[in-house]
Amino acid sequence: MMNKIERDGQIDRAKGKAKQAIGGLTGNRKLKDDGTIDEAVGKTKVAVGGVQKKAGAAIERAGKAVRS
Repeated sequence: MMNKIERDGQIDRAKGKAKQAIGGLTGNRKLKDDGTIDEAVGKTKVAVGGVQKKAGAAIERAGKAVRS
């Protein structure tokens, strides 16, 4: 299951791809460039969210090991 950061990242990626497509079709270079940035930000958020999820799971496992 995705956490909020990953979900927001996926939304940013999709938004970026849409902007790139529309910018390409209309010849709007700024919109296309903005889309590239949005997509990169989205990819970063997805990666950060994944690391956060893995770190949280590791902390939870460590806590269970200490309680045992």
